[in-house]
Amino acid sequence: MRTLRGYLGRQIVAALVFVLFGFLALFAFFDFINELDDVGRGGYRLQHALAFVLLGLPGHVYELMPIVALIGTIYALAQFAANSEFTAMRAAGLGRRQALGSVARIGLVVAVLTALVGEVVSPAAERLAQQLRLSAIGASVAGQFRSGLWLKDSVRGAGGEVERLRFVNIGELLPDGTLREVRVFEFDAELRLSEIVHARVGRYAPPDAWRLTDVDATRFVEVRIGADAPALHAEQSRPAERLWKSDLTPGLLGVLLVQPDRMSALSLYRYVRHLKENRQNSAQYEIALARKLVYPLAVIVMMALALPFAYLQARAGGIGYKVFAGIMLGIAFHFLNGLFSHLGLLNTWPPLLSVSIPSIGAFALALGMLAWVDRAR
Repeated sequence: MRTLRGYLGRQIVAALVFVLFGFLALFAFFDFINELDDVGRGGYRLQHALAFVLLGLPGHVYELMPIVALIGTIYALAQFAANSEFTAMRAAGLGRRQALGSVARIGLVVAVLTALVGEVVSPAAERLAQQLRLSAIGASVAGQFRSGLWLKDSVRGAGGEVERLRFVNIGELLPDGTLREVRVFEFDAELRLSEIVHARVGRYAPPDAWRLTDVDATRFVEVRIGADAPALHAEQSRPAERLWKSDLTPGLLGVLLVQPDRMSALSLYRYVRHLKENRQNSAQYEIALARKLVYPLAVIVMMALALPFAYLQARAGGIGYKVFAGIMLGIAFHFLNGLFSHLGLLNTWPPLLSVSIPSIGAFALALGMLAWVDRAR
């Protein structure tokens, strides 16, 4: 039995690698064609486009693995069925549960590798690709408003209470993490404006501060003139440099360079926590975080869904028909993933439930198909 499982595993892995390389070549070609429109802008040359496409491949690996697992496993198992090898395996004692267990073990290994790519390799490669592209073109990242990016930050005391509230406006975020045209509007605990800071340039000073240069600061202080009500007195200063402590880090600002689905789970968790602490809407990033946790498990589900195709003999057509069916199932699964993520966002469903529904449905379909082919034998 161990020999059968080893042979089954080797053939499935070989098919997965073959299908993965085919998909990566196809997606790389389309990405390169898309990048050709920007070749010639600024210093963006052909070698930059090639490097950008190559750095985007780990992200494609992560996104495509469930579909690759489905098609590759169907291809390998369909070959077994066409050559009557799977019939011989069943005659040797490889039952339905044993076959499902063997496929699940292979799927677990592939799922772990997929999670590592999505957590470690893909976010770093995507960030490097975007930085390379922006640096070569000579562009920068700005917010969705003409005034730039707006963020909310807070200063908390030892007990966790909010002492000061800040609204931060960043004109531009350069690829190396440098900030340009930084404006900080600081309010006290009673939401009274206490200070306005404008800096031309801001550079991160680990672990929890930004070094602002060419600063223009205006502080508002209450003063009493006789028995009259207190008045605000503006004190202006223009230091060449100022250290500004903040919970905002280049990692949090890096969400502008990397799409939520290609961020690491740790970065998403930190950003969600920051948004919640500042009472901002974090639903989009919570769903992206839930997908990061569930998506690798979809690899196991897709491989289980491929198993019933091994029990279909000549009555189900040749290898081509089965692979085509796998492609259709994979496309349907991909679109359902996107659909339920958007439905969960619109209807405020629990993020984990929203992203799990397609996988649960696919697993139920796999078990139903296995039961059907078992009765049809």
